[in-house]
Amino acid sequence: MRYVAPTREALDRSVLAAPPLSAWSCFASLLRAEAWPSIVELNALWPEGARHRFVLQDKALLADGLHYEERIARHGAIATRPANWHDLFNALVWLRYGAIKQTLNARQMAEIAIMGPRERSRPQYALTHFDEAGVIVTLTDGRMLDAWDAHDWHRLFWTFRDAWLGGEAGVDVFGHALLEHALTPGKLLVGKALVVLGGNDAAHRCAEAIASGAVLVDPLELRPLPVSGVPGWHADTDSESFYRSAPCFQPLRAGRVYPAPLS
Repeated sequence: MRYVAPTREALDRSVLAAPPLSAWSCFASLLRAEAWPSIVELNALWPEGARHRFVLQDKALLADGLHYEERIARHGAIATRPANWHDLFNALVWLRYGAIKQTLNARQMAEIAIMGPRERSRPQYALTHFDEAGVIVTLTDGRMLDAWDAHDWHRLFWTFRDAWLGGEAGVDVFGHALLEHALTPGKLLVGKALVVLGGNDAAHRCAEAIASGAVLVDPLELRPLPVSGVPGWHADTDSESFYRSAPCFQPLRAGRVYPAPLS
């Protein structure tokens, strides 16, 4: 069933103070205001000298016949629908993670050159999945990765609860569709993860790996992460039984293996 986000008027604004949306508090005025931000307001947030711009998606724009990705690559023009949560979050992700967005666009264009604008390759599906539902996970303890490999969600989130709460493990939500889904209170969220083991500047490492083609070659390489299981991200994460019963915690499929993390 297609997700329908709450209207701006009906939005329970308490969700903006809870993870993952609380991490986007620097854009609180755009998310909390009664009126939708305009394209002009969004473009005013670009750093000086930025090549890209948000452009109103209307019939006149679409009449250029360009693919969405091609318009970005050729003209730096990011088609943006007005009064639309999905596209607003996409704009915010561009503003925060511009380097990753640009590498995704470059990879998409390389695939379009091979496949044409109507067909999609396995790498394109992987790139799109990360663009829409991606999360960047940073871990410092390899045992947590072992638990994740086995879909041992109880161990990953409950046994290592202190690691999540203490910052030794962290999640940054990149996917704009995932952020949109977070507008519904209590919704169980699952992201598609790239993992960085140890160190800092995880976003930069991900951008480099995407640009080189080292990752996002096939959608199956993306690790599902029930982000609602991160301690403090859902009302029920204080209960151990949550990790035994919530439907977002799926077992490992037979034969499913994941690639090594970035390091």
